[in-house]
Amino acid sequence: MDAGSAQSTPRYFRLSSFEIATSWVHGSLPAPPPPETAATPREALDDALRPALLRAPCFVSFSGGRDSSAILAAATALARREGHADPVPVTEVYPDVPDADEADWQRLVVEHLGLTEWVRLPIRTESDLLGDGARASLLRRGVLWPPPFHVKDRLFETVAGGSVLTGEGGDEVIGPRRVTPVTLLVRKRRRPRPELLAATAAALAPGPVRAFRVRRQMSGDAQQPWLRPAVARRHRRLLAADEGSEPLAWDRSLWWVRHRRAVDAVIANYAALGAEFDVAVGHPLLDTGFLAALTRFGGRWGFAGRTALMRILFADVLPDEILRRSSKASFDRAYMGEPTRAFARDWDGSGVDAELVDPEALRAGWLSDRPSTLSGTLLQQAWLAAQPSPPRGAE
Repeated sequence: MDAGSAQSTPRYFRLSSFEIATSWVHGSLPAPPPPETAATPREALDDALRPALLRAPCFVSFSGGRDSSAILAAATALARREGHADPVPVTEVYPDVPDADEADWQRLVVEHLGLTEWVRLPIRTESDLLGDGARASLLRRGVLWPPPFHVKDRLFETVAGGSVLTGEGGDEVIGPRRVTPVTLLVRKRRRPRPELLAATAAALAPGPVRAFRVRRQMSGDAQQPWLRPAVARRHRRLLAADEGSEPLAWDRSLWWVRHRRAVDAVIANYAALGAEFDVAVGHPLLDTGFLAALTRFGGRWGFAGRTALMRILFADVLPDEILRRSSKASFDRAYMGEPTRAFARDWDGSGVDAELVDPEALRAGWLSDRPSTLSGTLLQQAWLAAQPSPPRGAE
């Protein structure tokens, strides 16, 4: 659990100018060895869930995706087994954004679990990265990463005084890792199709070779066309270095994921936001005890992929159609709508570092049919710079 206290109030993670421009936090932190544990992964996950259930009311930030569904299901099972109140799913609903519609999946999970309380928060323009709520948050807190932290006040007001669990980290922890294609070929005896052979060869390549391949692949990627060429090259180099540093062994790779600076930044900002609302925030899939148990369980080879591990961990609490689900909602249109476009139309190009980004390319991105949330930190920085007084929380 991550909770604020009078003795040590969590602080927001602050981005450098380069990190604002690239909307990413590169690098890793020193990783101590995993703690010794004899617990199974589910026992360790229960240990990560229990403090939230004890600090009632316990809520789960629930989208209907596999990760938040797994946390809701595991927490519900633990609560009923130990006599705690059921956790309450809290769902942000986007009626005007079809790409973000997860209603059928959400109902499937809630009905399967037999939950009677479910908080649904209709979200319209207030989800925009420059909506009224985001602007108030920016003035109070300054630029944060990821940018959607500025539209979470309504959720945290709803769960104030209690605890909230998230599914953060699911893609990284439960998804495939570097060794996965090797595991499929060598341990699972999958047919040696050309795609699997190529993925295995790439996984077994030395770090510098893998980093070079990532840089080359990204050189043709126009995801962030507003970055100045030198900045884009440095960004690609750092991303490639991060990917090249991933250990081959599944257990070491999983522990490496937890100690990436980007993960640490998200956890720190959740803790700081939670402290403002007297909310204890837990991320069970990133809990060090759970990860230690999972690395011990998976060993050097790990598992056949995301669905395989979901079934191992959660087959007793979720239907298989959830465990094997491959679709995912998109929230870009929810986060960058008319308030973003209105600002972009009148923006004079100031407030961002023109040595790092091209303001005109940035404006074009904000006004495009599918603006990228990778420009969200710059959007909020530009808006904030145009305000008459500095944010109180950015000191």
